[in-house]
Amino acid sequence: MNPVIGLDVAKGESQVQAFLDKKQPYKKSFKVAHTLEGLTILLEFMREIEVASGERPPIVLESTGHYHTPVVQFFEDRGYLIIMVNPLVSYRAKSSSLRKVKTDIIDARHLCEMFYKEDLEPYKQRGIQLLNLRHLTRQHENITGMYVQTKLQFQSVLDQVFPEYCGVFGDLYSDVSLLTLQAFPTSEEVMATREETVAKKIKEFCKSRSQKWANSQSEKLKAAADRNPFQKTLYNSLILSINMYIKMLLEYKKHLSDLEREIDALAKSMEEYKILQSIPGIGEKIAATIISEIGEIDRFNHPKKLVAFAGIDPSVFESGTFKGTLNRITKRGSSRLRHALYMAVKSAIRDSRKKKTTDELIPRNKRLREFYDKKREEGKPFKVAVIACANKLLHWIYALLKNNSFFQYLT
Repeated sequence: MNPVIGLDVAKGESQVQAFLDKKQPYKKSFKVAHTLEGLTILLEFMREIEVASGERPPIVLESTGHYHTPVVQFFEDRGYLIIMVNPLVSYRAKSSSLRKVKTDIIDARHLCEMFYKEDLEPYKQRGIQLLNLRHLTRQHENITGMYVQTKLQFQSVLDQVFPEYCGVFGDLYSDVSLLTLQAFPTSEEVMATREETVAKKIKEFCKSRSQKWANSQSEKLKAAADRNPFQKTLYNSLILSINMYIKMLLEYKKHLSDLEREIDALAKSMEEYKILQSIPGIGEKIAATIISEIGEIDRFNHPKKLVAFAGIDPSVFESGTFKGTLNRITKRGSSRLRHALYMAVKSAIRDSRKKKTTDELIPRNKRLREFYDKKREEGKPFKVAVIACANKLLHWIYALLKNNSFFQYLT
């Protein structure tokens, strides 16, 4: 016999269907909760199948973001084989039926049937370090997005209260700038305070700078308050909003700094991180993102599989004598990996000074720039040429990680 368990995973629970062999369902389908009690019930059911069939059943389930995590961890710790199915593959298999019916019970049954029809690969767990790095880089990306949105909202309110403040400090969003604005949010408050008091306050917010610098910034702030078109603030709600956004921005900056420190410390302990940084154009942040999204390179036995995982492989449409010519990339893989590769290519093909003392410009990655120029000479648009470069870059990454070697130019 060749038993299997199909799990249709949802938030907090799974629909269970068992087969003893092909076309031999075992008992009725049922649901279990993703609690220790529920997973223990499922474990007892699996042991029952093992006794009935004489074989330990593998578990087939769809990749569902994080919902499947407790199930996978529970059964991997107990030595069960996990088979993770791409939702696109399972959807295609379910769509082959003429009947348009979708329930959790049918989905769990389809997963069992796929086990006997398809050549499914066992799930390969990523290393704990790589998973930690992936969680950190994704969290950093999420908080960066919230930080950017807060900056836009803050700027909108500032334009209605103190627009001239933007030119006082070199960086509007530096700690000293935000803290100074929090202390003096309107031109009224700036003009009502002595210049020496303002300078003293600025020096408190930035102790690393000199008193002379603080005096200079105080003069700039006074001049900005004098030029400000809103000499009186009519809406107290705007002042409350500025104070709220400043607190949020400072918190986001603190969280981002903590995450960057954790990412840097974790990534530096990995050999893959150093290998990727040997490729000109790939910096610390991009290297950490790429290795966290790829995971263990042994999960891929061919570079084309890695390219497909990134979603930068071209879609193909042919039927009879017709061949599609407008073939866009599939975009079916990791969007974060695609974005990191795109940024890496743009950085690699950009010109930079060879030395600060000369005006000579050279591309950061000569080999990739030559390939990019070749594609442009062939008449390829910018984005098409960049995607072609990303494809080549991913092949290099695959080869370097597989061989555990560093990038070097051929002479």
